[in-house]
Amino acid sequence: MTHVLSLLDPHAEQPPVDRWLAPRHWSVLRFHDVVKDYAGYDPPEVSHVMAVLAFGERVEADRPEIGKILVHCHMGISRSTAAAAILMAQLAPGSERTAFAALHRVRPRCWPNSRMVAYADTLLGRKGELVAALRAHQREILQHHPDIADLVRNVGRGDELPD
Repeated sequence: MTHVLSLLDPHAEQPPVDRWLAPRHWSVLRFHDVVKDYAGYDPPEVSHVMAVLAFGERVEADRPEIGKILVHCHMGISRSTAAAAILMAQLAPGSERTAFAALHRVRPRCWPNSRMVAYADTLLGRKGELVAALRAHQREILQHHPDIADLVRNVGRGDELPD
């Protein structure tokens, strides 16, 4: 691994990634996996997504010496998948749907954090294309894994479910 992006809860223990992988670049961002403001929770903010994009710029600057890139969070379902889709879209403008298709191949049961994706859409100037690609991705996930709807509702994110 040459690059690692860790998306952790604010008080989670930091994994010793540098001891395991010795990445050239390692960024750690701390916030909860929520999509609304709730008392006692630190939601993803614009600054967090700006940091994801800055990580992407560092990755791009390391060409051609880029090795494997690890993007991880606690469960590998929401924060990390949102960040991975954001990074793919950042590096290939106009490929929003392709980014989510690639994500789906790697992580078939993922549900990217919609708040993070919405911030990235604005920051990248995608005029709703990244959000639209996320919504299409969500519809596809629900077709193949309808049980995810209950999981999304149970964690208080039912408003993310497509109509």
